Amino acid sequence: MKLFPENPHENRLPYQGEVYYYGQVFSDVEADDYYQSLLETIDWRNDEAVIFGKKIITARKVAWYGDCAFPYRYSGTTKLALPWTGELVRLKEVVEKISGETFNSCLLNLYHTGTEGMAWHSDGESELVKNGAIASISLGAERKFSFKHKKEQEVISCILEHGSLLLMKGETQSHWLHRLPPTKKVNAPRINLTFRKIAQLNS
Repeated sequence: MKLFPENPHENRLPYQGEVYYYGQVFSDVEADDYYQSLLETIDWRNDEAVIFGKKIITARKVAWYGDCAFPYRYSGTTKLALPWTGELVRLKEVVEKISGETFNSCLLNLYHTGTEGMAWHSDGESELVKNGAIASISLGAERKFSFKHKKEQEVISCILEHGSLLLMKGETQSHWLHRLPPTKKVNAPRINLTFRKIAQLNS
């Protein structure tokens, strides 16, 4: 297993995808303030998934925001986007300035402890712009994040820091899976914001 190097301008994937890790893009004070405010103001709901026809309610909480109330379908469920909050707009502007990309939606995840994670998957939902960028901000507890090539099974990992930014783009979702592995070593919460681009708003 390889860990990401520190150069924020270097593609972290060896082939068939692009991942850039910028490290901490917010100061500790800024990251602390955003973390606490989002924890208190976001409309958090327990996530739902349909697995083998059975509805599962997760301990992890989620929220879906965007330019308008468009639907987003994944794991057998559909969510309608809520209007942007002022803080989410400010965070989106920072991410767009750093990455050079534009986004019209954001999926947020709240992991209460390290025992809550995300299994191997790729973000290939039909609503998303094909090969579009996905920008991920991490706030709170540091967690390991991993990529696995769908054919070669090569795994590459990094530690996502408090206030950091990770950018996935190009063919990443077509050729690589990613996950947030659970761990008993982390007892603090983590908020993850993934800024996305919905295709139907760009036609």
